[in-house]
Amino acid sequence: MSTLVIDTIQGKTTAGSINVRGEGSNNTNLQQGLAKSWVNFNGSGSIAARDSLNLSSLDDNGTGLYDTNFSTAFASVNFAQAAICGNQSNNSTTNLTARGYCGTTTTTSAGVEMHYTNAGGTVSTDQSHLAVIYHGDLA
Repeated sequence: MSTLVIDTIQGKTTAGSINVRGEGSNNTNLQQGLAKSWVNFNGSGSIAARDSLNLSSLDDNGTGLYDTNFSTAFASVNFAQAAICGNQSNNSTTNLTARGYCGTTTTTSAGVEMHYTNAGGTVSTDQSHLAVIYHGDLA
């Protein structure tokens, strides 16, 4: 078995472009496949990140509404965002959803909305377990 111990991988032709052999003969660009920011946080009470990458801070914008602020900016506002949440009450009648919301998205911050849907409609709510991941090019 061989071990490769290095500090930096750099493309031969383009410094920031490394192709990795994927399934079969397909190549995947390493830089494009990496998450550029993510956070796992408590969204109930005093909000706080449990763990994160490229996160400078979190903002509580009201019940079920949060902003994630990035340490390093994205190159444009067209990055991808996915969010998940957990319900610690085990209430089977509650359909919990976490998603990006239509607030102001910038290259340095993005919003997250936590809500549940029941027979009465959609209601914003704070939850103790939320996670968000972001993909895109950094500035």
